[in-house]
This record gives sequence, structure tokens and C-alpha cells, in this order.
Amino acid sequence: MPEIRQLNASDKDFWQQLDTVLAWEQSADSGVAAIVTDILADVKKRGDAAVLEYTKKLDRLDVSSADQLELSQATLQKALNAIDTKHRDALEIAAERVRAYARHQKMESWSYTEADGTVLGQKITPMDRAGLYVPGGKAAYPSSVLMNAIPAKVAEVPELIMVVPAPGGETNDLVLAAAAIAGVDRIFTIGGAQAVAALAYGTATIPKVDIITGPGNSYVATAKRMVYGVVGIDMIAGPSEILVVCDGKTDPDWIAMDLFSQAEHDEEAQSILVSTDAEFLVKVQASIEKLLLEMPRKEIIKTSLQNRAAFILAETMEQAIAVANHIAPEHLELSVENAEQWAEKIRHAGAIFMGRYTAEALGDYCAGPNHVLPTSGTARFSSPLGVYDFQKRSSLIGCSAQGASELGRCAATLAHGEGLVAHARSAEYRIKK
Repeated sequence: MPEIRQLNASDKDFWQQLDTVLAWEQSADSGVAAIVTDILADVKKRGDAAVLEYTKKLDRLDVSSADQLELSQATLQKALNAIDTKHRDALEIAAERVRAYARHQKMESWSYTEADGTVLGQKITPMDRAGLYVPGGKAAYPSSVLMNAIPAKVAEVPELIMVVPAPGGETNDLVLAAAAIAGVDRIFTIGGAQAVAALAYGTATIPKVDIITGPGNSYVATAKRMVYGVVGIDMIAGPSEILVVCDGKTDPDWIAMDLFSQAEHDEEAQSILVSTDAEFLVKVQASIEKLLLEMPRKEIIKTSLQNRAAFILAETMEQAIAVANHIAPEHLELSVENAEQWAEKIRHAGAIFMGRYTAEALGDYCAGPNHVLPTSGTARFSSPLGVYDFQKRSSLIGCSAQGASELGRCAATLAHGEGLVAHARSAEYRIKK
């Protein structure tokens, strides 16, 4: 059974101990970075030819032209019709809930007119084209398709391009069905750094996009990091993480399984429990030992808990909240009384799950808010993926003659102060004599 690290928030060196627990090396492996650099340069230079070669070599998919890598809308509909009713209904329910939530995020243009007739405002426009990376092969993440594609469509992005590797020609019906439900416009069966390069630079067949979103392995994450600036990206995500704050009154089996829900992702995932009840921590440990045996991914869970989990004893709820704000977790469960009131004190978290009945897993699939969330403490300065990531803001400035004259004097004075004479003259030409 995993030996979970025990911390006490009242210890003098607690914050140092906590930072040690949270530490995760995010820098890309130098070998991976070198390989990705070469792939990006090759695809940028040779386009389709390079994509075809990497797809044959890495995904064992041998086709003679890049257009053979594109799946038709008929193929997506076929996949949608092929899945069982239970899965189709669940996908459609989840999609509608994500769509309904996303509609509330949509930014609108606005403007106002000053007394002298000067118009100021903000114009909102969608990006022209978005790219979505979806893991393929044995992995099946239809929920990721919904979470990434639907906000783009709500933002009214005209074209959404999805890439998904198909090792040996194998595709997943659930993933393709989700793409059909979400309204993905075009899909190419490519993956890895070569897919990111194709989306970032464009090829004769694969259109260049404005933003790339979606999860992937270390090669994909490294490629996204390297093309940032050429295109936008959603984020560089670290291992999945959950922080549960519990007052000791929730069923310990529930809490143990909530911790498992992140630990089962991979060995690097992090699950942390903070409680004001020392006896409750003991009960959750017992639940872990009991429930772990029945988990199909018990070895992954065990390794994750052994290496990265922690139980933290807090003296008060205020102290527990301070710990939560310091961690700035991807997922935060407030399994306490008056959860909504305590949530008001949370400043840093990707998503906040309020109350004993709100399992984090609901947010992963169908609650409505996006499951693409900031990790590794980045919730201190970044936010969940949303409609706003696919929209751009342009400032609107329209001066009346009177406004130009009044603003011109101010601008000219400042420009002369900076030694930029042309700036000053440009403003002064419009000053009324």
C-alpha cells in the first residue's frame, strides 16, 4: 500500500515542505527538444512530403498523398451512427451542457461616445481558423474533443481543423463521433510534433491555423511550446492534479476515490488532501487501502500516491484555505459545509467544486465548465480554456474634429517629451488654430 506523505500546516517549516511536495520538473528533455526542433524545421521546409514521411515512420500509416489523410464528414457521421445509443446520448448531453456554459463566456463588442463626439470602444472578432490536437491510437478522449472544439464553435471560428493520429490506420469511433457532434470542420489523421508543425506553418494540404489547443505527449507539448509566437496555444499542461479540502464529515470512501480519479491518469499526477480532522485522514488512508485493490489501474494509482500525494492537517478552515491558495490547484474540491461561502475566499484555482456531492469527475465530462485547466500553480495567472481564447479584441478609436484637437495637444506634449517629433507633428496638424 502507498505510504502517503503527512504534513502539518502548523509546523514552522511547513511551506518549505509543501513546495518540495509540489515541485515538478517541467522543462523538456533535451533529447525530445532536439528531435522536435528537427521535425518542425523539416515540416516547415518540405510541407506535405515531410508529414507523409513522419506519418509512415511513426504511425505506420503509408499513403501516397496528404489528401488521403483527411477524413470525410461522411466518415464522422458513420462513426456517430456506429456507437451505441448509451454513448451517443452521453456525448450529446455533455456537448449541450458545455455549449450552454460556453455561450455565457462569449465576449461582445462595445463602444461609447464622449461629449465631443469621440468614439472609443472594443471590437470582438473570432480567429479565422483553430487547430485541435487529439491523442489517438489506443487512447480515446472524446471529452477532450468536446471541451476544445465547442468553445471555438461558440466563438464563431469559421473553420476548426482537428488532427488525430491513427496508428496503423486505426481510428476511434467515440472520438470521431464527438467531432461530429461538436461540429469539427476537417480532420486529418496525423499526430505528434509533425501535426503541430503542419497546423502552425501550414502545408499545401493542411491549412495554417491561428491557435492550437488540446493535450498530447511530451513531443506534442514541446512542439506547442516551440511554435508559440507563430500561433497561439492554449497552455503547456503539467500532470493532472487535485486538491481536496474536507472538514471530516464526508464519507472517506468518496474522498479516497476522488483522489484516485486524478492519480489514475499517470504516475506523475498529484492528489492532495487537506483536513482539519486528524482522525479523518486516518480514515481516508484506510479507504485507500481497501479500495485500491479493486482499481484496474491500481499500479499507476499506487505509484502516483506514493511519489506525489500528501495529507495535510490544518488547524482551522482558514488555514486550509491558505494552503489551497498557495497550491493554486488545477482541481479544487471543497468538500465542506457552506462550500460556496468558502469558495469566495479562494483566489487561485483552475476549477472549484463546491460541496460534498460535486465530484471532480463531473467536471471532466459533463458539468459544463471546461476541463482544460491550468496546472502546476499556473492558476495564479492563467485561466481555464474558454470561448475567449478563440476571440480577439481590437481597440476602436474615432476622433471628432474637436476631440482630435483636444487630444492632439496632450499627445504632442508627451511626444515632444519623448523626443519623437513626427509623432508630435502628426497630432499637431489636427489641432484647431
